[in-house]
Amino acid sequence: MLKGCTPWPEEFARIYREKGYWQDITLNEMVEKSAASAPGAIALVQGEERLTYGQLVERVDTLAYSLSKSGLRPLDRVVLQLPNSIDFVLAFLALTRIGVIPVMALPPHRANEIRHFLGKSGATGYFIPDRIKDFDFRDMAAEMRKENPRLAHVFVSGEAGPGQTALSSLMVGSDGIEQVRAELARLRPDPDEVALMLLSGGTTALPKLIPRTHNDYVFNAVAAGRVSRFSPRTVFLAILPMGHNYNLASPGILATFAHGGRVVIAPGTRATEVFPVIEREKVTVIPAAVPLVATWLEAPERAQYDLSSLALIQNGGARLQPELRRRVKERFCCQYQEDYGTAEGLINLTRLDDPEELIENSSGKPICDDDEIRIVDDAGNEVPDGTPGELLVRGPYTIRGYYDNPEANEKAFTADGFYRMGDVVRKEGRYLFTEGRKKDLVNRGGEKISCDEIEDHILAHPKVRNTCVVAMPDPVFGEKACAFVLLAGGETLSLPELCAFLLSRQIAKFKLPERLEVLDAFPISPAGKILRRNLRERIEAMVKAELAEQA
Repeated sequence: MLKGCTPWPEEFARIYREKGYWQDITLNEMVEKSAASAPGAIALVQGEERLTYGQLVERVDTLAYSLSKSGLRPLDRVVLQLPNSIDFVLAFLALTRIGVIPVMALPPHRANEIRHFLGKSGATGYFIPDRIKDFDFRDMAAEMRKENPRLAHVFVSGEAGPGQTALSSLMVGSDGIEQVRAELARLRPDPDEVALMLLSGGTTALPKLIPRTHNDYVFNAVAAGRVSRFSPRTVFLAILPMGHNYNLASPGILATFAHGGRVVIAPGTRATEVFPVIEREKVTVIPAAVPLVATWLEAPERAQYDLSSLALIQNGGARLQPELRRRVKERFCCQYQEDYGTAEGLINLTRLDDPEELIENSSGKPICDDDEIRIVDDAGNEVPDGTPGELLVRGPYTIRGYYDNPEANEKAFTADGFYRMGDVVRKEGRYLFTEGRKKDLVNRGGEKISCDEIEDHILAHPKVRNTCVVAMPDPVFGEKACAFVLLAGGETLSLPELCAFLLSRQIAKFKLPERLEVLDAFPISPAGKILRRNLRERIEAMVKAELAEQA
């Protein structure tokens, strides 16, 4: 296994194989099984472009061969920062085909985050779009290459810049497909080896790298798809970022491919972009998040389109309130599924045949009978059902350690291999009911924002003496970031001024505080710590009063 990763103990690996969880196949072989069963079935759609399973596998093989010839080697790491697109799917599967490990960055990430991913992973390659709106990724990539001598390759979806390679130039092979596949067979990765690295949800200043193996991630995708009843008739609409675990394999696009279904890439997230695609492509499954659900429920365009093909709306990233779950079922005339989990492993899903009480209120139950879950108090003692406590998990697709991060591993994993999720939950049998989190994060519609990270950047502002960032309630996103600050004597500071400063430090836009409150002093505990809870309660009361006035 890649140096810096923690393998499962041999006795656990043996059990997972004996029970059929680990099939000893690669992610690509999982997709190829569907292609062998129905090579002419449509696998992937974006706009007017459609690829059958046979075409998908052939294009992946051609690109994988070209990437190998360009100098990428098994166990090399590359940062993959492509938007939802056919190129994303081809690049991801081409990399895993030859044992190159993609680090799954997101399009909103900027130099501060990319620098960390490149450095921490030791990446030799970087995959980018040419530009999105007014941001040119080629310029950022050029900057990263100047800083990082190890970064030998920059591959561009679109028009390449100087010293960069257009992906399109690698998708036309001169060698025969049989020669290509003979070479690729030689490069087949070990299913126990790392296939990809996901990003942690942000419990530290910058995300940790989560190594997922072929064996565990194949099972993750197959099992999540099975629970969600995916089949060759599934038409899955990819709306949220494919680089997220939720949209990638929980169940996501990989589960769709594993079960022989069709992935349709949405052009955007607005109702005017989503609803026409549902009608045209007869979409059956949508993975959504709280802000999207809240917006779509009120969209007047809903009545203008035939959405009758829609069988299932899933929600992940942040808990959807029971009332909104009921409205989803009523207004879209489809089933609802809550999806609660972590990129580190554990996935919980409500079952489609669960009683309404569980579908509307619970966070589901694990997708595998051998997902071991413990709910513990602050002393580490297990608590009885119905009592809130911290969720710990161990299982066939939950990692045993972060990549090259022994300090984080010591904090995040118990001595016997359980991962501390940091969430406070109640358990009733195997079903979980989430109640909050232990660590200070802002959950902005599923995007986790580290308060510590943003505070560090705010404190660099010359006008700021001290700061505390907390989550404030928001009717659409669930939470947004509010920055409380103490200013230097006689200074003033506006929210636009603060945000401009933070953007100059090259952080992602979704991390920006969306409210600024200037105080004379912070509430302090006897131990000298800022009382974050007091500040959260203060902003909650202010928001509640403001909403009441508007009503």
